[in-house]
Amino acid sequence: MQRLRNSIGDCLLVCIVAIQLFPLLYANNVTKNCKLNFETESERKALARIEPLGHRNFSADFVIGEDKYTYVFQLCGDAGGVPGAGIVQVKVQKTEQKSVTIIGLYNSTEVIGGTDYVWLSYGNGEKYDNHCSQEQRKAFVMIFCNRNINVGQLEVVQENRERKQNCFYLFKLESSAVCPPMEHKLGAGSIILIIGFCLVAVYLIVGFLYQRLVVGAKGIEQFPNYAFWVEVGNLSADGCDFVCRSRDRDETPAYRGVSTEPLDEEPEERDDHLLPM
Repeated sequence: MQRLRNSIGDCLLVCIVAIQLFPLLYANNVTKNCKLNFETESERKALARIEPLGHRNFSADFVIGEDKYTYVFQLCGDAGGVPGAGIVQVKVQKTEQKSVTIIGLYNSTEVIGGTDYVWLSYGNGEKYDNHCSQEQRKAFVMIFCNRNINVGQLEVVQENRERKQNCFYLFKLESSAVCPPMEHKLGAGSIILIIGFCLVAVYLIVGFLYQRLVVGAKGIEQFPNYAFWVEVGNLSADGCDFVCRSRDRDETPAYRGVSTEPLDEEPEERDDHLLPM
């Protein structure tokens, strides 16, 4: 029996450790392709928070004049199937031909984690043609907390290319994955109620077992202190009856008034025959 208990305890310990390590193993499988410019523990933790976004493409359409663009984003993966690209820009030309431009690579990643957001940056994209001193493109993705949705739609916030340097593309995405865990705090009243319910439950269970196994009671008499609670119930009912009822319990004799109708006169008895003649 002791060996069986030890085996069960060891199995439970292994299960608990596996449950705790599974998110970390899953995080490493998804985000291992992202090469951070500054490899720190805080950045790896921030990447682990957005694991539900992995292994899928997010797209957003953007129109400037007659030009239509589609942006595709993937977390630590090949966006749109382009090797090494974290974000790509797909331009649909008038001839219906598509030209793909790499905006950022996931081998040049920066991550900042806040309380309810994660800021992601992909750099080393293709160079601008005539803007921003022909520097390399880069993209920022702001992932905000939204508890109402699992993963939202990618949105294009801004394409800033009017500068001479440090131009960027800014995207927005909402997800419940970056939301902080909700704290459930119990008030004093809730704690008192929980303690009260626990005491009542212990009283009923222990009392029931004692009455049934020790005393040998049957039926409703198994209820702990049955006679006491019956008497309390009767006294409570009497008190409620005394306080709440508006009439006396003992009825007084009803008062009968004198009738105004004339009473029927009884026939006069003649006793003349008893006089001496």
